[in-house]
Amino acid sequence: MSEADFSREEVRRARYAVAAVFAVHGAVTGSFATRVPWVQDHASLGAGQLGFALAFGAFGASCSMPLAGRISHTFGSRTALRGLIALWTVSLILPALAPNLYTLCLAMFAYGASAGMADVAMNALGVEVERRLHRSIMSGLHGMWSAGALVGSAAGTLAAHLGSDARVHFACAAAVLTLLGVLAGGWVLDVQPTEDEEPPPRFALPPRSALLIGAVGFCAVFAEGASLDWSAVFLRDRLDSSAGVAAASTTGFMLTMAVARIAGDAVVNRFGAVRTVRAGGVLAVLGGLLVVVAGNAATAMTGFALMGLGIAVVVPLCFAAAGHAGPNPSQAIAGVATITYTSGLVAPSLIGGVAQATSLMVSFCVVTALACGLAVFAGVLRTAERAGRGEVSLQDAAVPGPRP
Repeated sequence: MSEADFSREEVRRARYAVAAVFAVHGAVTGSFATRVPWVQDHASLGAGQLGFALAFGAFGASCSMPLAGRISHTFGSRTALRGLIALWTVSLILPALAPNLYTLCLAMFAYGASAGMADVAMNALGVEVERRLHRSIMSGLHGMWSAGALVGSAAGTLAAHLGSDARVHFACAAAVLTLLGVLAGGWVLDVQPTEDEEPPPRFALPPRSALLIGAVGFCAVFAEGASLDWSAVFLRDRLDSSAGVAAASTTGFMLTMAVARIAGDAVVNRFGAVRTVRAGGVLAVLGGLLVVVAGNAATAMTGFALMGLGIAVVVPLCFAAAGHAGPNPSQAIAGVATITYTSGLVAPSLIGGVAQATSLMVSFCVVTALACGLAVFAGVLRTAERAGRGEVSLQDAAVPGPRP
């Protein structure tokens, strides 16, 4: 992308605009999540069929993410983001229109594909703003995503409580969020490719840098997916908690992550990405151990809260590191995002499989072990930033030994 000059005011305004786009993206996810039971009943699906259909969302995202860089190169970052965020908000309508398993699978694939492309485009622009501000903002942007998801889920909960048809709910939400997303997208930085810049490939394997950074993100997203999908089940089945207390554990986990992400930039700017992720890894491991040994709901909920606090800023920092690691931020971010989406897809089913074969306690031992990877491999994020400045290659950094 070109290194066009933007005034400080334009960059500052772009930061808020990208933050608004993140919130819109999260609101779509929150809106959909609250009406999954309605979608299940409308399509007459069992639990297994629903899980199969929902997996097509992650599959669609993984397939489409590499396209985002090509789209941004062709149309420019501002036009690409406005188009992709509109495509994502409108796709919210599709799952509610599906009358059976086959149509829901197609709807979820399109839903996930549009989500993935918009995700890469907005993260790439977030990295661009961060680079020009010379300080961390990615954690706060992802905090806005979490805040948007909470607002969307609150509105969806109200719609469900009122017995609203999800087709009407989604159509109204899509109209409002499309308008907000397109308006906010008009104020982001309009980064154009240089004349001699080669367009990124339509599809390509993730670069080496994305694999190394993505491994760190994989550990964090695995813990996130396991906690979101299984925390309530853990409290209900293992600790005999009431449905209300079990649900509160999930809500508390989400709130902890949202607050930590919004406050995370100040911590990162003070202590750096590597120290922050290492400290987060320690907190996540401590939280996982509390969950494993928990004999009551309060201990388990504290453990899940600590886990949320520990992993909250990891994925934003992984995206930032990927964006700084090479000449094509969109391609590197797409690679990291593909790996993290895959983790989010694998985690719930793997936790369920291990729990079926052994117990939920053993499942969260696996989560805790993976959380150790955050503390051990956090240095990859520093290496990525140094690679972006040409000081060291990530390939060399992957080989242990003394450095010149």
